[in-house]
Amino acid sequence: MNRAVFLDRDGVLIEDADLLTQTEQLRILPGVPAALSALKFAGFRLVVVTNQPVVARGMITEQGVEAVHAELARRIMAQGGPAIDRFYYCPHHPDATLPQYRVACECRKPRPGMFLQAIAQLKLDGRASFTVGDRLTDIIAGTQVGSRTVLVETGKHTELPITTSDPIDLTIKPEHTCRDLSAGAAWILGIQ
Repeated sequence: MNRAVFLDRDGVLIEDADLLTQTEQLRILPGVPAALSALKFAGFRLVVVTNQPVVARGMITEQGVEAVHAELARRIMAQGGPAIDRFYYCPHHPDATLPQYRVACECRKPRPGMFLQAIAQLKLDGRASFTVGDRLTDIIAGTQVGSRTVLVETGKHTELPITTSDPIDLTIKPEHTCRDLSAGAAWILGIQ
């Protein structure tokens, strides 16, 4: 069984800087490296799945996002955490400033495209996996691949839903809600 924890980036791994475009804005949330280490030790692949509309707005290039992810991975490891298995990001937005990114893609959460790509590329079992996010759109995307879901309260969990091409089903709820990734990891490890 090849299982993963699908992790949103902003508000789960790092402070939500709102339109993060520079590595200087990266602030790893307390307890994240240790929580990731515990999950990795238990045999979970660590897969980041993040909407990055800053690309669609022309604020950063896709190469810039990849540089931010490389630096985030380096910092997590420097703080004693494990390697992230893979980063996936969606650069699109329905109201993008840059026309080439103004598409109704399959990767922008709440659609599950990034999850499905990870499942195919890493040969993961979605039903044996978990999704940790700070917004309902993370939870909806995770449920579409059969993963169990955790909502953390370290990000924008109380804000209005993001702009999407599809209506958001407000009846979908996370299986578990907790304060942060450390508590989420403890819950996952307690029921796995």
